[in-house]
Amino acid sequence: MSEKSTKPNFTQRFLDRVERVGNKLPQPVSLFLILIGMVLVASWIVSMMSVTVVHPGNGSEVKAVNLLSAEGIRRIFVDMVKTFTDFPPLGLVLVVMLGIGIAERSGFIAAALKAFVKSVPKQLVTFSVVTAGMLSSVAADAGYVVLIPLGAAIFYGMKRHPLAGLAAAFAGVSGGFGANIFLTSLDPLIAAFTEPAARIMDPSYTVDATSNWYIMAASVPVLAIAGTWVTDKIVEPRLGKYVREDDLEEESNELSKLEKKGLLFAISSMVIASIILLFMVIPENGILRDEDGGIQVFLRSIVAIMLFMFLIPGLVYGIVTKTITNDKQMSKMSSEAMASMGGYIVLAFAAAQFVAYFNWSNLGQIVAISGADFLQNIGFTGIPLLIVFIIVSSIINLAIGSASAKWAILAPIFVPMFMLMDPAYSPETIQAAYRIGDSYSNILTPLLPYFPLVIVFAQKYVKDVGIGTLISLMLPFAITFAIVRIPMFIAWIMLNIPLGPSAPTYYIP
Repeated sequence: MSEKSTKPNFTQRFLDRVERVGNKLPQPVSLFLILIGMVLVASWIVSMMSVTVVHPGNGSEVKAVNLLSAEGIRRIFVDMVKTFTDFPPLGLVLVVMLGIGIAERSGFIAAALKAFVKSVPKQLVTFSVVTAGMLSSVAADAGYVVLIPLGAAIFYGMKRHPLAGLAAAFAGVSGGFGANIFLTSLDPLIAAFTEPAARIMDPSYTVDATSNWYIMAASVPVLAIAGTWVTDKIVEPRLGKYVREDDLEEESNELSKLEKKGLLFAISSMVIASIILLFMVIPENGILRDEDGGIQVFLRSIVAIMLFMFLIPGLVYGIVTKTITNDKQMSKMSSEAMASMGGYIVLAFAAAQFVAYFNWSNLGQIVAISGADFLQNIGFTGIPLLIVFIIVSSIINLAIGSASAKWAILAPIFVPMFMLMDPAYSPETIQAAYRIGDSYSNILTPLLPYFPLVIVFAQKYVKDVGIGTLISLMLPFAITFAIVRIPMFIAWIMLNIPLGPSAPTYYIP
């Protein structure tokens, strides 16, 4: 609950209106069920109209699949369980929550937050939360599960509005998607689609995974400053003073001697675990390295690593502080964590079915390819087309969440097209433009697989949070990040600054 200002300005009134309209939408589970019905009907209508498009990558004909046909209905029933169990966010969330449950209920997370609040200057807390959100992409999607609730908890511990902390973390994790001072699994994944698209025009062209590293790394401090400003100047003032919705007394932010001892041992265990992990990753023959010396095994192990990085210090802290005295307590803590995720599991089931049906129907590909063809026929060239391309990528992102799935469709169209223009832009440039468009709109779409989870996290502090509440919180971040990232990208090009070590120029000689 919040005590808001009695004289809201224009921005606050606009966001309040967005919140009211958005909250009139059905609850997330109901919304996904409605969308499922719409996809089923749309698949039937579009297939009856014989609408087809040509996939630019392989030249195959893409047509709508009628999910209300006998074959479609059979697939829905036969694959329903598999569709749910294979939903990527489900396993990631539940596995990590096993470790978080022990870390949280043993008291480790609370003690660590108290120490954080006391050690970090207040003026840098928001900046740190947004930055940590962006850097979390090193651990794949674990930032959604870990940092977003952590941001809310940090702000709550500092007697600030927890939804502001949640929004700041969400903005970093999802709105700043792709911006990172480190290379992540996304870099080689995206480059793997850019290279074959470039070879449509130049069979010898190669695209390195580091081709966008410089601009993505430089985006981190810029977005952190922008996210801090939005949080402190727009979001938190609009939320007002946070008033707890229960009668529990506020916890002290002071650490007892036993808590300090437990925290010291817990952090020491994390350091030891991290050293062991480094020995498993750094040597070329390390256990978590590929046979050829690559690190894909390590990247695919991130979820398991996150589990142990919470489990180990949580267990050590509990043993030292006597919050864990036997194995039954440890099991109970994890069980309670799983029980708290019941609402999310229901949401994940509905979301998984919708995403699957949307993909099976081919409606997403038809919409994306048709939209891209329209843009290609508009006749824009150069910088204006780059800007339009970024905006179109962000709009398509509202309907298709997967970055690689969208780029697999868009790259074969836009990469060759820009290579043929005068001036001819390099594939690395188009790839960077796409990655910017595929970022700031993430935080506005309920179709983002983790969107329901963020709502669940928010409802821990404000029970009536709905879709509209979250969208109104995140809209200032999305607009600001777009305003910051697009001009930064254009200026980067006009000043001819390399995008990365393997992309020295923007133009094809």
